[in-house]
Amino acid sequence: MNKFVLSGLSLALIGAAGAAHAQSSVTLYGLIDTGLTYTSNSGGSSNFQQASGMLNGNRWGLRGSEDLGNGLKAIFVLENGFNLSNGKLGQNSREFGRQAFVGLSSDQFGSVTLGRQYDSLVDYLAPLALNGTQYGGTLASHPYDNDNLNNSVRINNSVKFQSVNYGGFKFGALYGFSNAAGSFADSRAYSVGTSYAFGGLKFAAGYLQLNGGGSTTNTSGAVASGDSTFNAGLQRTYGAGVNYSFGAANVGLVFTQTQLHNATSIGSSASGTTSGFALTSGSARFTNYEVNARYAFTPAWTVSGAYTFTDARLNGASPKYQQLTLQTDYALSKRTDVYVEAAYQHVGSVGDSGITADIVGVSRSATDSQVVGTVGIRHRF
Repeated sequence: MNKFVLSGLSLALIGAAGAAHAQSSVTLYGLIDTGLTYTSNSGGSSNFQQASGMLNGNRWGLRGSEDLGNGLKAIFVLENGFNLSNGKLGQNSREFGRQAFVGLSSDQFGSVTLGRQYDSLVDYLAPLALNGTQYGGTLASHPYDNDNLNNSVRINNSVKFQSVNYGGFKFGALYGFSNAAGSFADSRAYSVGTSYAFGGLKFAAGYLQLNGGGSTTNTSGAVASGDSTFNAGLQRTYGAGVNYSFGAANVGLVFTQTQLHNATSIGSSASGTTSGFALTSGSARFTNYEVNARYAFTPAWTVSGAYTFTDARLNGASPKYQQLTLQTDYALSKRTDVYVEAAYQHVGSVGDSGITADIVGVSRSATDSQVVGTVGIRHRF
């Protein structure tokens, strides 16, 4: 991916004080993803639309560093999300809703950063799931993105540590403050994760806990109302995965589970859920099993796919979700590619709970099945 590296006067664009010097830099980067999408059942009707960010969220950002000497750097990231179709800001109209943080990085130990950031499941485990890569993206997410491997939730008020690479081993942790006087546990977050790579083998695991996710009483919390996939008193999500690459092929397995307590609804921030979905039983559970694979027929042409089985408990039912996602992608250059992707989801054992198929990225179906197909183009800069 080519980058535009700016220095000197460009630092003034982000309000940095003082003059830039030869060992400071600011990089402008971004991704634009758009295409045409067909949905077999979108709220009861079929739909054909020009869609924005069906695989990867559109973004532009500024990434910078300043060399402080002795292997120490000051670092920052400001990353904006937007809808290409209408130009609107994403992430509830935040200017830098995808990421916004600043901190210090050491060549010997790792980095410490503060701000709005990704949790450890996103940092370590998501790259082993198909939806955490360019080979699947949003449409390959597990139902409602219940395990956050698609970055539906970012953590405000957070402090994060990420280690350097110790012979293939990395680890990290995050804590998101509630920032509420007298309500320390009202909308706070914990997360830890690790990964290990040796040759073509890679393993990763992570854990995320949200207290008061989707809080309506603390709008300045780590994950407040409108920003949370689930509105729940307590959410625990954990998982592990393994990938193996050999030649032009890559295969992987991912397991995750999300447990909800004192839950009231699936929030409106969940991709594809436009008005929220009430959780009547107060508790819920999602257990996801994914097998994925991809193969590069040429350096430019890749075919990938994933099958996910989700065993859930919610609204007095035990729905079984099955989803198949397939993609073929062709790189026109290092920065631009075109793709065709399709996803099929069926949910059974729903009883009279009102649960229907709901592929992340589109509005939920009115029936137990849903098909989505998209053809698009991505450009990176």
